[in-house]
Amino acid sequence: MHRDKHNNSILLQDFRKLARELTIVENDLPGADDLLRDLKSNNTPVIGITGPPGAGKSTLVNAMINQLSAKGKRIAVLAIDPTSPFNQGSLLGDRVRMAEQFNKSNVYIRSLATRGSLGGLSGKTIEMCDVLKAAGFDYILVETVGVGQSEVEIAGLADISVVVLVPESGDEIQNMKSGLMEIADIFVVNKSDREGADTFANNLKKLVHQKPEPIPVINTVADKSIGIEELMKAIENQSVKENTRRMFLLAEKAWKLLQHQKMKNLDKNQLQQDIIKASANPDFNLYKFIDSL
Repeated sequence: MHRDKHNNSILLQDFRKLARELTIVENDLPGADDLLRDLKSNNTPVIGITGPPGAGKSTLVNAMINQLSAKGKRIAVLAIDPTSPFNQGSLLGDRVRMAEQFNKSNVYIRSLATRGSLGGLSGKTIEMCDVLKAAGFDYILVETVGVGQSEVEIAGLADISVVVLVPESGDEIQNMKSGLMEIADIFVVNKSDREGADTFANNLKKLVHQKPEPIPVINTVADKSIGIEELMKAIENQSVKENTRRMFLLAEKAWKLLQHQKMKNLDKNQLQQDIIKASANPDFNLYKFIDSL
């Protein structure tokens, strides 16, 4: 992408502002609520990349960025990382594979820890995605580790869900989780230069052709950028359809926000003291106590 230095510096300022906004939202800092209320969203397509650990998702995302970047597109990447239960920090080893992207003026990459969220996606993912949508990117790529319910949640967040598998997943194909089958708009068989890749891809194609709308199965070798152009064409050819899962996800988010709003004036320490005091009464009933709040 050819830009002059002036434009580069403007974009750099934009990215600094964006980084500040994302930090405010992620950490619930003062001003977060107002910032979210003032967002003007647009129709930036959100592409979810999910699949089991070791499928080469980060390498695939890296190759996709290169392809889009060469066409002058502005790309944001939200990389969801599993959180270490010991230090509440994000495990960012995979991001090393994207190191070459950090100097590009049209690429913005942000990591987000799942913070032990049951579904694999932090409640902050929707908010941060909304901030990125308002920033005027051409594409937003959300990469998540495929564990638990995260792949189903990513389907609610993404306009197009790309499920990445490898030939070694062959034994799992017969008992593949229905959740993964349901959410995939595109299957990618990565590391397709490995033995058994063609057989695996053919078995997967037979499986997806049983569905009312056959799902594209794309063979890639992400570290050699093989099959990436075909993948991007498959993404562009996806018709924008009504995403019913998004409504479920938004309702869940609204529910949590309403809970948060109702509870924000409650002081937990004071609540503990009040319970200690009230429970001294032999007729103490927790549910009646809650009703009195």
